[in-house]
Amino acid sequence: MNAKIFDKAAGYFPDACFKQAPDLGIMLGSGWGESLKMDEVIARIPYADIPGLGASTVQGHAGEFVLYRRGGKLIAAWCGRRHYYEGAGWEPVVLPVEILRRMACPTLLLTNASGGINPALRPGDFVIIRDHINLVGVNPLIGPHREEWGARFPDMSEVYTKHLAELLHASAHRLDLRIMDGVYAYTSGPCYETPAEIQAYKAQGADIVGMSTVPEAVFAKACGLKIAGLSLVSNLAAGISRRTLCHEEVMAASADAKPRMSAFIEDFISRV
Repeated sequence: MNAKIFDKAAGYFPDACFKQAPDLGIMLGSGWGESLKMDEVIARIPYADIPGLGASTVQGHAGEFVLYRRGGKLIAAWCGRRHYYEGAGWEPVVLPVEILRRMACPTLLLTNASGGINPALRPGDFVIIRDHINLVGVNPLIGPHREEWGARFPDMSEVYTKHLAELLHASAHRLDLRIMDGVYAYTSGPCYETPAEIQAYKAQGADIVGMSTVPEAVFAKACGLKIAGLSLVSNLAAGISRRTLCHEEVMAASADAKPRMSAFIEDFISRV
C-alpha cells in the first residue's frame, strides 16, 4: 500500500481530531448508516473531500466521517465503507482504520450486512463475528512493510476480541435481540455467490457471507486495535433463499431493523 496516500488524507483532518484519542471507532456497513445518536458533533467530513478515500459508490453508505460525543464517550464513526470490488485498491478500504490508528483509537466496532448460511438464521437476526474466512486469497498487508503497522507476519489467532464479544452479547440480552456467534466468509464481490459456492463455504464452517469487513479487521488487528464484529443478516444466501438476490432486499431488511440496530450500538457504546 502507498503510505503517502494515508499521509495526505491525515493532513486533511482538523487538529481537533487528534487532540484526544477516541474511546471507540465505528465502521458502519450497509444499512447501518443511521444508527448513531450524537450529543455533540466535533467534526463532520464527507468522504468525497478526503484525499485517497473518495465518495462511497454503494447505496446505503452515507459516506462521511463524524467525530462526536455520546454519553461521555468520544466516538469516531465512519458512516459507510469502501470495498475492494470498487477497484480502487486497498488504500481506500483500510484508510479509515489507518486514520483511527493515528488518532490512537484503541477499539473498533465493524458492522455489516450479510447473507445467512447457517439454517438457524433468518433475515433480521444479528451475528457476532467470532472468526472469519478470507476467500479472496489476498489481503491489504501484501507489499512493503511499515513498522507502525505491527509485525510483518501478524498473528490472527484471535482477530475479534472476546471481551468485546461478551459486551455485544450483554447488549443483545438486555435488548432481547435474536443473536448468535458465527464465522464470516469474505468474498470479493460484486457478484452474489452461487449455490455451489455457498455449500462449499458452509462445509468450511461459515455461518454468514459478505463482501467487506475482513480487510479492515486484518489491518486493524495487525496495528494492535481491539476489534468487535457485528453483522445484520439481511437475506438468506444463494441456494438457501428461494428468491433472486438483490441489494434492494439488503436495504429493505436494514430499514426494517433500523430501530434495533440503533439501540444495539447505543447500548454497546455505553459498555465500552
